[in-house]
Amino acid sequence: MTAPPIAERFIAEFEAHRKILYKVAAMYCANPADRQDLMQEIVVQLWRSFPNFDARSRFSTWMYRVALNVAISWVRTDHRRRAHTVDADSAVMDTALADAAAGDMPPELAALFAEFVSRLGELERALLLLYLEGSDHATIAAILGISSSNVATKIARLKQRLQSEIAP
Repeated sequence: MTAPPIAERFIAEFEAHRKILYKVAAMYCANPADRQDLMQEIVVQLWRSFPNFDARSRFSTWMYRVALNVAISWVRTDHRRRAHTVDADSAVMDTALADAAAGDMPPELAALFAEFVSRLGELERALLLLYLEGSDHATIAAILGISSSNVATKIARLKQRLQSEIAP
């Protein structure tokens, strides 16, 4: 039995993990047209990079790494897009964080949380997204290219900051 052609393997893996694209794009773009552009850019980069995918790691880990790198570069290189970062009232943020909040978060708290996220830098957003997705420190470290101890430190600081800004 031979391995499926590269295009079939890519499509199968991509379809199984496509929600990653929506989550990453929602964290970095408020404008629907910009989200679409970013998602297209991510797909192109995923396809270009797929021949270099090391099957020893999980596809989702690799996909997050590529998607977050593209998103961060995309935001940094086009200052026009900086004006479209997610704001506190954005329905996009509610959608992006729905899995983490599980719909149990009171609306007032959800608005405060969305405002908090909108003030985070690109790396902090990526870190928070992966943490809320339930990724362990080693996985987050592999995706973001930082050490596990750095991940733990940054998560602890984000939690402290969140508590001081949101908690009464």
